[in-house]
Amino acid sequence: MSQDPENPENPFKGTPFEALFQQFGGGLPGGAGAPDLGAIFAQVQQLLSGSGDGRPVNWALAKDIARKTVSAGGDRSMTATDQQQVGEAVRLADHWLDPVTTLPEASSASAAWSRAEWIENTLEVWQQVVDPVAEHIAGAMAGALPAEAQQLAGPMAGMLRQLGGSIFGAQVGQALGGLAGEVVSASEIGLPLGPNGRAVLLPDNVARFAEGLGLSDEDVRLYLALRECAHQRLFASVPWLRQRLLSTVAEYAAGIQVDAAKIEQAMADVDMSNPEAMQAALTEGMFEPELSEQQKAALTRLETLLALVEGWVDDVVREATRERMPAATRLSETVRRRRAAGGPAEQTFATLVGLDLRPRRLRDAANLWAAVRDARGVEGRDDLWSHPDLMPGTADLDDPIGFAHQAGDLVDIDISDLEKLTGDAPEEPGGESGDSGSGTGGGPQR
Repeated sequence: MSQDPENPENPFKGTPFEALFQQFGGGLPGGAGAPDLGAIFAQVQQLLSGSGDGRPVNWALAKDIARKTVSAGGDRSMTATDQQQVGEAVRLADHWLDPVTTLPEASSASAAWSRAEWIENTLEVWQQVVDPVAEHIAGAMAGALPAEAQQLAGPMAGMLRQLGGSIFGAQVGQALGGLAGEVVSASEIGLPLGPNGRAVLLPDNVARFAEGLGLSDEDVRLYLALRECAHQRLFASVPWLRQRLLSTVAEYAAGIQVDAAKIEQAMADVDMSNPEAMQAALTEGMFEPELSEQQKAALTRLETLLALVEGWVDDVVREATRERMPAATRLSETVRRRRAAGGPAEQTFATLVGLDLRPRRLRDAANLWAAVRDARGVEGRDDLWSHPDLMPGTADLDDPIGFAHQAGDLVDIDISDLEKLTGDAPEEPGGESGDSGSGTGGGPQR
């Protein structure tokens, strides 16, 4: 290394490190405009340090970035008034729901969350959703390397894995920070993200949701509380539902295959000295896996199950508000459009992990549940949740009236007899109902 005579403390003059430091801060150590070396090495250390728990995603980094994202966008602590208003809305919502569903009240408590509190309190479930996907992406990427490259990587493999986990964590953190600025409740995404037995609203996001609707704050808050409490009843009363949603995500992850040529081409086109270009490459799906037939089937089951959850909530809330809230029709359409389109943060998350959590067939599912209620009553509709093999499948969404007429035969079957018929491997809810008629490995014939 040579030294700059005007700056003898700089050992980097005339070396490749000069360009590196100029890229970070535009100057050399000790000179004018010099970068903060401590800050640079701190960032590098953060990227190369795993979370310490063996997870494929650096969740400490993800949480930190998510918190900073919501802080930059504005976030405030909840007040006693916020808590009181949410509590009153939840109590009234449960009172309205009692006559329109047989599933019992499950909201033993209520809470008003800030955006930062949403991140803190839902992170554990997000780990269960994202970790299997990240784990298989990392494995697929490593397996896609030629044998020579894997051998050369040898000692670097651990460091590269930590770096990959940090990059993934940074991207997930940004997506979660964006989602925290959009979601209005703990269950809006369709997954049981919040704690059991607690109905949660995010007052600041509720206020943003209400902008431009021309409706009272009380109507909007109560309508969203009705949806939240209906979700709470469903997840509390259907013990298999939570695990089935998460296991379907794991099934999707198990089939991940990464196109190494696609990554190589993307990296060749990225200016590594331009952080914005690297950011764009990551968010535009540079690591997005190619969908296999196994993954497509898992995604279809996940989308169908999410649609069935949201459709049931739609039907229950529509019945609860039919004679009591004239604004409910407009609010219902707003929610449907919002869920169908998905916000920017939700789209970013879908690009990162390849999972689209939007219930594409929400309207079809709502029509199906309404048809079952008309044919079998509230009890007949809700009884279908008692066992996964009673659930309608993707094909049933195309023929809600036909399924409604057949549903009576399903709910009249004793559950113990159903388990004898299906054995130890019940059909996934959201599977193709047309296969169940064979009586081999599927649900009961109908």
